[in-house]
Amino acid sequence: MSQQKRLFLLDAYALIFRGYYALIKNPRINSKGMDTSAILGFMNSLFDVIKREKPDHLAVAFDKEGSAVRTEMFEAYKANRDETPEAIRIAVPYIQEILKAMHIPVIELAGCEADDLIGTVAQQAEKQGYQVFMVTPDKDYAQLVTENIFMYRPARLGNGIEIWGVPEVLERFEIERTEQVVDFLGMMGDAVDNIPGLPGVGEKTAKKFLKEYGSMENLLANTHELKGKMKENIEANKELGILSKKLATIITDCNVQFDETDYELTKPDAPKVEAIFNELEFRRLAEQFQKLFAGGAEYDEISTQEPSLTRAASKNDQQFSLFGEPAEDAPAGTNGFYATLETTDHHYQVAEGFAINLLLNNLLKQTSVCFDTETTGVDTLTAELVGISFSWEKGKGFYVPVPADRNEAQELVEKFRPFFESENIEKVGQNLKYDLEILANYGITVKGKFFDTMIAHYLINPDMRHGMDVLAETYLKYSPMPIEALIGKKGKGQKSMRDVELELIKEYAVEDADITLQLKELFAPELERTGTQKLFDEIEIPLMPVLASMETEGINLNVSYLKELSAELASDAKVLEQRIYEAAGQSFNLGSPKQLGEILFDKLKIGGGKQKKTKTGQYATGEEVLSYLANDNPIVADLLEWRQLVKLQNTYVDALPAQVQPTTGRVHTDYMQTVAATGRLSSNNPNLQNIPIRTQRGRQIRKAFIARNEEYTILSADYSQIELRIIAALSGDPEMIRSFQNGEDIHASTAAKVFNVALADVTREQRSHAKTVNFGIVYGVSAFGLSNQTSLTRSESKDLIDAYYATYPRLRQFIGEQVELARENGFVSTISGRRRYLKDINSANAVVRGAAERNAVNAPIQGSAADIIKIAMINIQKQLTDGTWKSKMLLQVHDELVFDVHNSEIERIKPMIKHEMENAFQLAVPLEVDMGTGENWLEAH
Repeated sequence: MSQQKRLFLLDAYALIFRGYYALIKNPRINSKGMDTSAILGFMNSLFDVIKREKPDHLAVAFDKEGSAVRTEMFEAYKANRDETPEAIRIAVPYIQEILKAMHIPVIELAGCEADDLIGTVAQQAEKQGYQVFMVTPDKDYAQLVTENIFMYRPARLGNGIEIWGVPEVLERFEIERTEQVVDFLGMMGDAVDNIPGLPGVGEKTAKKFLKEYGSMENLLANTHELKGKMKENIEANKELGILSKKLATIITDCNVQFDETDYELTKPDAPKVEAIFNELEFRRLAEQFQKLFAGGAEYDEISTQEPSLTRAASKNDQQFSLFGEPAEDAPAGTNGFYATLETTDHHYQVAEGFAINLLLNNLLKQTSVCFDTETTGVDTLTAELVGISFSWEKGKGFYVPVPADRNEAQELVEKFRPFFESENIEKVGQNLKYDLEILANYGITVKGKFFDTMIAHYLINPDMRHGMDVLAETYLKYSPMPIEALIGKKGKGQKSMRDVELELIKEYAVEDADITLQLKELFAPELERTGTQKLFDEIEIPLMPVLASMETEGINLNVSYLKELSAELASDAKVLEQRIYEAAGQSFNLGSPKQLGEILFDKLKIGGGKQKKTKTGQYATGEEVLSYLANDNPIVADLLEWRQLVKLQNTYVDALPAQVQPTTGRVHTDYMQTVAATGRLSSNNPNLQNIPIRTQRGRQIRKAFIARNEEYTILSADYSQIELRIIAALSGDPEMIRSFQNGEDIHASTAAKVFNVALADVTREQRSHAKTVNFGIVYGVSAFGLSNQTSLTRSESKDLIDAYYATYPRLRQFIGEQVELARENGFVSTISGRRRYLKDINSANAVVRGAAERNAVNAPIQGSAADIIKIAMINIQKQLTDGTWKSKMLLQVHDELVFDVHNSEIERIKPMIKHEMENAFQLAVPLEVDMGTGENWLEAH
């Protein structure tokens, strides 16, 4: 007996929207500034179905011009839907082109919705003996499920795929027949589609009615059995109930025809598909496509991480516009559409013995050389050199193996000191900070002009990724050799770079230098074109060795204090836990949102039964929900405090001791220059930027960061209200500038103006409200937001905001000008020319556009603050290096710098640091720095 044929029907828009919103917090932007999230999300779903199910027949249904029948029945049908985001509107033609190239039929009919088309085709195919799978997350399709028609719900958020047959639908909706799904939907209504439903009937009530009456019609025929308000509501809206059921019913007689031959999954037009993927810069998706349709090996689990990064961590620092097309003369690849070492002419050589001197002589004649270190690991404090590669001409380069013996290695590295310390030779690299720190372990201080391709690309195109693989594939159409080809995948079996044969490591290492050199040639003119050359030369590149020095220095940690603090936190958390159990009348898992929601909102009835549920049917118990309830409900306040203690203990108190470097006994954070689009530095391993300072317990963690020894003191220097000073200077508001120039307390000064009282009569509460507005106004704070952050009502908040704008009219004008500037140019800039591209500034979607407008105002302010502290760091480090200082700069956290100061230098170093920070950039208002000293960071701050 032959196996039953299977047809898969995909609901295009449901999958497109799902893919787009799954990546909404981290959208996929290509080098042309195009948001490709929706296309990527849909293609991942399509490929996943093909890979998992290997279907015989497949088609994709699209909506076209809505549902004529339903709009005729009910004019308001789907009338409240937001406008489709641009990224999705742009995506649809691309997706249809890809499907056409893959020879996958598109089902589309004006006036018919996708669910009607799929319902029609599904029933036709079922009659021809097919098993049909409707690929969609939309539960409405459950009404179509039969013994041979199934819902196929794609995997999401770590959950696997779900296939709903008749038993699953009956269980999910608590019904006896699948046809009752439409009664259920009609009773409940649907806010998304604007189907009204029966007033007052939710999910639980609809299920109850179906158990008792079996259908909408039977319920409406027996309303005399109902009671009270429910009876009144339903009797008054019987026609609405019938209409809602009709609107929710999927139409199965559309003018479309299942074509067995046309719907058969056949061999695609591979060159056309690859050309579209090439245009969209879908590297990994192109590989998946080749493996799926070219008879390749089983491919890896599909991921939304397009493009993935495969090269060594040291060469691929993180994160993400608009810089032009990839190089037109890039080599055409034969492996997919990327060139590789195998398909590209190159001449890479090993330099050993007498050849070292020849190489060195040649190096010293150059004006610009790209170099790259190969090491035993990614931790710069423990990694050892395995080799160094050099390239100064495209397609050519040299690899110098470094001996494992430390003395021999040092002797070899010494030979290259004249090159590395030459002021006249430009050093090119990808993530040069890593290489500088490695060479510092061998006593080499790399000098001369630097060109870091990762930093250059970050300035040119801040929203894209900056790893070398991505850059090579995007701009050179070249796919570099993956590190796994040398040492294998992560895990116990992974080799060390020392174990790799010389010929292979030579190819890999020199390729790194060669590719980086080629990227430099592309990026150098783009810095000028995007107006970021000065920022590159005067801030980001000079900062890089400063960060390298700070990372190498590290900071001392009081591990025994953290152990004591951990025990205190655990004890306090236990007390809170018991108090919560007593208030709840039972013990439960405090870490379970499901159990917590049931206790708070079902058992204790907190919030008056108005609490929202998540898509999974659980109550939302996030901080943003609970914080509104904490003032009136002690159990909620205790729970929030318990969460905070547990988070502090797990994230910092217990984790920090494990991050002490055994070789130095200190903690060495890793500063990343190329992550935040605003220009701010990011801190990792450990992340010192996120240590909380607004709570007493959070501040206690800073006490663990201590001076080097008794001869040293921790000094903290913190910019005072730098963002407000920048706002005043950039806006040119005379009132605000005057307050700063007169040295007034800006919050008290603002309060005096907006509340119309004398400065001396400003109350603490008035100052607090003014402070909230001062900091919130450029981030688009609304009357609603202000009322949530203060004790003011919504009306009082609106009055305060209006008074604020009346007090500082130039500031309001500046905000409008920034938005217009962004609309005109597509970006805004900081004081140093750092650009923040805003692709959504002209979006038709009000929510998306509003976020871009807020960024248009706050990005120049945040970014300018980042620029200023970076300039200060460069200038302070120059003073420390040029002088005979024993003191060291250790940390940068937001607007604060932390130093290990030798006790003999305290009084001398304070004015130096203060001067350099306050004079890093001249604004229309003075910059001010607060300083403090102590045995630990908390005392000093």
